[in-house]
Amino acid sequence: MTTYKDSGVDVAAGDKASKAAYDAAASTFTSRKGMIGCPVYEEGGYAGLLDMGDHFLVMTDDGTGTKIDVALAAGNCRTLGSDLLAMVTDDAVCTGAEVIAVSNTIDIAKVDPKIIADLMHGLSDACTKQKIVIPAGEIAEVPGAVHSATWSATAVGIVAKDRVIDTKKIAAGDVVIALKENGARSNGFSLIRKILSEKFGAQWWSEGNKGSTWGDLVLTPSVIYHSAILDLIGRYGEKRKINVKGIAHITGGGIPSKFRRVLKRSGCGAVLNDLFAPPEWLTEVAAMGNVATEECYKTWCMGNGMMIVVDAHDVKESLGILKKANIEAKVCGKITEDGAIVVKGFDGSVMKFQ
Repeated sequence: MTTYKDSGVDVAAGDKASKAAYDAAASTFTSRKGMIGCPVYEEGGYAGLLDMGDHFLVMTDDGTGTKIDVALAAGNCRTLGSDLLAMVTDDAVCTGAEVIAVSNTIDIAKVDPKIIADLMHGLSDACTKQKIVIPAGEIAEVPGAVHSATWSATAVGIVAKDRVIDTKKIAAGDVVIALKENGARSNGFSLIRKILSEKFGAQWWSEGNKGSTWGDLVLTPSVIYHSAILDLIGRYGEKRKINVKGIAHITGGGIPSKFRRVLKRSGCGAVLNDLFAPPEWLTEVAAMGNVATEECYKTWCMGNGMMIVVDAHDVKESLGILKKANIEAKVCGKITEDGAIVVKGFDGSVMKFQ
């Protein structure tokens, strides 16, 4: 059985490092006590909140991970901007925030104007569709520090204090809606690359697969859910249409890790027995690498890029709004009193995560 750790990524070590990093960051919070921009302490949250009086300024930071290595090898960097934007905006919107701006940093071993242009055109196109601006950025040529390139971004959003998503109100009987993802978003690519390179060799991305190449399939751009979620909860200053109780962005750590963040304050669990199936190419990769189903759901989003929790009586209207926003969504389960998250996998197996 191949695991994410076999590809060089230690999730447990990463969790410990994240805690240590947040503890260090939180030690700075008292320096702004009683001042504008005083932070809200929320370990394990999707974003950082800064008190600006009648509203919070919301900040998130993330990158494309090793998906950029595939894009550079395959010579296709145009769609990577959707991945970068999705990683930061779809975290921020989980708090109820509307993202208004992103900055970005490209660290590259050797500046190539075409690569930079492709990356930035993709990002600017994605931002324009989401009504987000790019007021700042940085290109750093750092030979030796990186072998190819890394790309990261910081998002800035805004949410009124009385509009922050309050996950404490989640209760048994609430309904979980899954939003479909057609790729692997921008997570778990170290494992994907390991499996495909072992199967097909160093240029695995050029190998064909049912009319496409593996490179094209793996580079499927992430769906950006930000605007569609705002259609449910309202942009800054707009009336709330749906009482959304919780929003989970399913990225690294998969459903068990990311949906747990939404449930921890209520103490509830969930039964997720009708999730979207993962893209066929991803199940092929899992089979090639002999990756256990449980490991798949702990590594990738498995076709479910975001999950939201609503009252049962809001389901029909929620699905209608998401459909109008061109997001494929469906009811995938319910909230339970039991604190466990029970997941029915694409292969029919049932997994229980405490």
